Amino acid sequence: MAMNKEDFLKEIEEMKVIELYELVEAIKERFNVTAAVAVAAAAAPAGGDASAEEEKTEFTVVLVSFDDSKKINVIKEVKSITGLSLKEAKDAVEAGGSTIKEGVNKEEAEAIKKQLETAGGKVEVK
Repeated sequence: MAMNKEDFLKEIEEMKVIELYELVEAIKERFNVTAAVAVAAAAAPAGGDASAEEEKTEFTVVLVSFDDSKKINVIKEVKSITGLSLKEAKDAVEAGGSTIKEGVNKEEAEAIKKQLETAGGKVEVK
């Protein structure tokens, strides 16, 4: 007798943590998937909560440090990205750990990171 999706989900909800872990390991082995994919697939129904953790949509770009020999290039990029005055951009670069842009989507954050790294900066996207 085949188990329908609802019955399967009810079975998962009733599993103990160790049983869920063993299920995830078996799925990883049988279907050759990574742990992240298997855990995401198994963890959402296990909680029984429809408000599962959502993917992050807003990111912050932080200039951690810069190559001293390329400081001017980094300042120019910060100025163009942020719209700050030259002095404000210089101060932000020299301060270290400065937030360059907040609340941007993943694509924009990655583009800014690439732009600053090309100019000589070391950047983190949070």
